[in-house]
Amino acid sequence: MKKTAFIYDEKYFWHDTGNGALFMPPGGYIETDVHSENPATKRRFKNLLEVSGLMDKLIQIKPRPATVEEIKFYHPETYINKVKELSDAGFGDAGALALVGKGSYEIALLSAGGAITAVESVVKGEVDNAYALTRPPGHHAEAELGMGFCLFNNVAIAAKYARNILGLERIMIIDWDVHHGNGTESAFYDDPNVLFISLHQERLYPPGRGNREDIGKGNGIGRNVNIPLPAGTGNAGYMHALKEIVEPIADQFKPDLILISAGQDASVFDPLARMMVNAEGYRQMTSFMLNLAEKHCNGKLVACHEGGYSAAYVPFCSLAIVEELSGNRTDVEDPFIEGFKDLPIEELFDIQKEYIAKVKEVQSAYWNLTVEA
Repeated sequence: MKKTAFIYDEKYFWHDTGNGALFMPPGGYIETDVHSENPATKRRFKNLLEVSGLMDKLIQIKPRPATVEEIKFYHPETYINKVKELSDAGFGDAGALALVGKGSYEIALLSAGGAITAVESVVKGEVDNAYALTRPPGHHAEAELGMGFCLFNNVAIAAKYARNILGLERIMIIDWDVHHGNGTESAFYDDPNVLFISLHQERLYPPGRGNREDIGKGNGIGRNVNIPLPAGTGNAGYMHALKEIVEPIADQFKPDLILISAGQDASVFDPLARMMVNAEGYRQMTSFMLNLAEKHCNGKLVACHEGGYSAAYVPFCSLAIVEELSGNRTDVEDPFIEGFKDLPIEELFDIQKEYIAKVKEVQSAYWNLTVEA
């Protein structure tokens, strides 16, 4: 069994994104509904950890708020002040679909602090690995612009903390959220010491980002790896990408720490994407990343929660991840199997192999990858 930390705070569930329908505000012909980025998916995940008994086997750590100086590792003071002003005023948008409610500034500091707390506990050897149930999410947040429900870029700030404060040399970030991690990419686009890999549904969000040809710049060329996947990709396609691209690149990069932007919105039931990963798929991906961490950095692995918008199914995908991290299996079985048992989730299609082969062709100029003729 592993010593796995679980980091969360009740305040994460109090970040207010208001009423809406999917990601749109109500008004006109859009009837008031529940905004997609609401507390339900994450609160239900926490509840499932508790009722399954798994929470009792985890090391629960309360996060601390990130300091303004730590947020400034990535975001300029002008943007930080903007988020605070919107929060103090009661409601607003910090950019593009980055809603700020009353008190969201303080909660966003706590969310970034959760990622820092997780990294610190792992790097200092207090635990083997960690899962941070951070909210609001972070991976879309650009330095001066909130985007896609994200205010401060939790993972980018935590990675910079690991480099600047904890003295680690090489950080690997893998982002398996179904939407491209544009903000994290921007944070390290010219940084040779941070390897950023994003697996995402092609041309989904944000527009124009996540292209396989976006490989970094300056000293960071080759340290940015985008793996766009076609709609309908399931467990087999994701695992093929991990084995064919992520593993050989990680073996050459040799990270001191691995961070996962863990968005469970590539799930088969997510309303904002069209992928077909199930809970077992997330278990498989976690096992794969654990093995990479054991090989290169004594198991130092931190997962930070990002997206995932099926309140019914995200808890089971996330539970599978934490079960795998900790080595503890509960008696929870996926209750939604009947809903996808006839879907080709475990089938690898030629089009998926073609997409992955194209990424290998681009990246082979910078990494030793076997490219089929």
